[in-house]
Amino acid sequence: MKVGVLALQGDVPEHLRALEGVLPKGSLVPVRRPDELSHLGALFLPGGESTTIARLLSESGLWTALAAKLADGLPVLATCAGLILLARDLAPSVGGQDPPTFGLLDVRVRRNDYGTQRESFEADVRVEGVAGRPFPGVFIRAPRIQAVGADARPIAWRGEEVVGVRAGPVWGLAFHPELSGDPRIHQLFLRAASRAHYRT
Repeated sequence: MKVGVLALQGDVPEHLRALEGVLPKGSLVPVRRPDELSHLGALFLPGGESTTIARLLSESGLWTALAAKLADGLPVLATCAGLILLARDLAPSVGGQDPPTFGLLDVRVRRNDYGTQRESFEADVRVEGVAGRPFPGVFIRAPRIQAVGADARPIAWRGEEVVGVRAGPVWGLAFHPELSGDPRIHQLFLRAASRAHYRT
């Protein structure tokens, strides 16, 4: 199974390094062009600057191609900015223009709602399906999930607060598992994506 990382902007190298540790050699694809989506069994949407990523998706022709793949059921794990780009509803953010979104995850999200870069933090996160110690969540200018609709369900919590959701093959996280040094979420998602891929 080929696995892609959207490689337009953001913490792309960190995602690639995290995945190189859990994927067979030759199965990882940095995605910069529409044709590179064609044979993927799963895709990671990294953190970064959501407005910049949205603009680059449009300029590269990837927006339309990715929308079609998402509609076709491509498994996706989206972190931070990726979550913003998949959200169905964005609460207005302070002092910034919010990007267009794919509207795929039934959540209401607000950009940068945990504060500035200087207010970034790490916190224990409980993740459905991840056994053992709490997951080390890294929150950097993170979006806050304000509400979860009927078409999505929570899969990750910081205390009682929802910080991750899932709708079928699409996962969205407010934090950065690729910066944690802990591969368990990547492994969990890839197992689920592999099962979906080989059923088709």
